[in-house]
Amino acid sequence: MKYISTRGDQSPKHFCDILLEGLAPDGGLYLPAHYPKVDDASLSRWRSVYQNQGYAELAFEVLSLYIDDIPAADLKALCRKTYTLEVFGSPEIVPLRPLENGIWLEALSNGPTLAFKDMAMQLLGNLFEYELARRGEELNILGATSGDTGSAAEYAMRGKKGVRVFMTSPQGRMSPFQQAQMFSLMDDNIFNIAVDGVFDDCQDMVKAVSNDLDFKRRYKIGTVNSINWARLLAQVVYYFAGYFQATQKNTDKVSFTVPSGNFGNVCAGHVARMMGLPIARLVVATNENDVLDEFFKTGVYRVRGSADTHETSSPSMDISKASNFERFVFDLLGRDGARTKALFGDALARVGFFDLEAHPAFSRAASHYGFDSGKSSHADRLATIKDVYQTHGMMIDTHTADGVKVARAHVQAGVPMIVLETALPIKFAATIIEATGREPDRPPKFNGIEALPKRVVDMAADVQAIKSFITCHCS
Repeated sequence: MKYISTRGDQSPKHFCDILLEGLAPDGGLYLPAHYPKVDDASLSRWRSVYQNQGYAELAFEVLSLYIDDIPAADLKALCRKTYTLEVFGSPEIVPLRPLENGIWLEALSNGPTLAFKDMAMQLLGNLFEYELARRGEELNILGATSGDTGSAAEYAMRGKKGVRVFMTSPQGRMSPFQQAQMFSLMDDNIFNIAVDGVFDDCQDMVKAVSNDLDFKRRYKIGTVNSINWARLLAQVVYYFAGYFQATQKNTDKVSFTVPSGNFGNVCAGHVARMMGLPIARLVVATNENDVLDEFFKTGVYRVRGSADTHETSSPSMDISKASNFERFVFDLLGRDGARTKALFGDALARVGFFDLEAHPAFSRAASHYGFDSGKSSHADRLATIKDVYQTHGMMIDTHTADGVKVARAHVQAGVPMIVLETALPIKFAATIIEATGREPDRPPKFNGIEALPKRVVDMAADVQAIKSFITCHCS
């Protein structure tokens, strides 16, 4: 399998090259040159693999279609090392549980940091360590987080040989629990940087550094954000696992509702659907930062400035520049790299928006690719959290609540609607208490985490500042 850039660079790359590279040299994102197709026989075999051999074996089946430069035995061993009962707490790894009226919750948050990001990040850490050892190289990971990516990356990379992590986050915009998970880590290879700005400022810094090819190559800069294809690829697996749990036969269809900010999680569903997974609808759930909902309703993709990005009670979705959206638009436009580059590399920088309403491809977002969308407010998520708790005796986090609220408006009779859970409620305790009057359960290993000493550096949203920081700690 070879990989190409969304902005037109057709120079074929192997998986392990883009694993360490992150962004393409032309500023685009990598995608496979084609999506492997899974026929009915393969789908039946994968169903049996998951049911009888487990999630790690299913992960190997999916990943092996995209990774041909790691020996099969090694790739299988990496999957088995990653997806274990000890790490994720259940034999299904991503157990499905019924909620109501055809709506199901897929539990993705039983990993080390209690968020769905662990599903991909734990594999990414093992892939990095494997490939760096094979090459005898080091990697400096530069990342941006609005909450959960940072802790998942740091827990996956802490102590890993040949890896340093420089993680930027918006100052004061994460929950106390999220901050404590990251800032309390004292590992020598972990560096936390609190940026005076919003998530989009952090993401812009990461992209700017990645686009400085000389600096990127000199300091071996890589990424763990979902702009890294390997992370998105790992997320494709749990769409298949959810489908196999919700259905009995391959003629059955399911829909997914996905709380989304940076579009990576739902983009993995798009990839699964392109492979042939029988997905009826992919429903994007946003919070008050509704850039994606606006696009799927109007065809206009309009990024917001820092002053217009709302600080909400589902902070991991407080994003107005959805990086992975470029991958979907590339497919939507028939893989036209030049057109994609004009939109994301020019129009957004010049005027801050683009409008595809009149483009013939826009209708295909719904008709061909199955996308729909909805949004949720603070009042909506409080009401949803309270209702789910009172009706079902189940606590859900704020982002999952956004998903449930939107899913309820899009569920279709006879088609299971799977809401992807994004985190455990304890990560957003203040809002859970506001909604239910009760403190959510806390795993014992996190007792007192907010009171632990913290190690974090404050920084302006300045590209040169982050470059200087990296240079200082890599010399």
